[in-house]
Amino acid sequence: MMKLQSRPVIYKPNPSRRELGFTLVEVLVALGIVAITLIAGLQAMGAMTQNAQRQWSIFLAEQCANNALNALKLSAQFPPVGEQSIECTQATKTFTVKLSINTTPNSVFRRVDAQVFENNSPQIKVTTVIGRI
Repeated sequence: MMKLQSRPVIYKPNPSRRELGFTLVEVLVALGIVAITLIAGLQAMGAMTQNAQRQWSIFLAEQCANNALNALKLSAQFPPVGEQSIECTQATKTFTVKLSINTTPNSVFRRVDAQVFENNSPQIKVTTVIGRI
């Protein structure tokens, strides 16, 4: 008869809970960190978007101010002292340009301030001197 040889049984203990995966607390902490990072990123993107819109609005307002000042410079007459208000539309936005024309110590020149408003909110102010030709 043949003897059966028994193999030694190697006992492997159950893997600990740590080796199976992450605990609930670790997962929640990681989700909290990801959420805070995403919120900070969204706030930064919102601020950048508002800044880009503000820069675009200022650029358009500057175009309106320059157009009004160039119209005064190209007119054949010396601008009279006083104030004028001009409507200007740039890229579907409507601006109001308020021109303030003042005298200078030299009577040959006029100081012209062009302040641009969008919805009664000041956007930009440009000042120049116009001389008599």
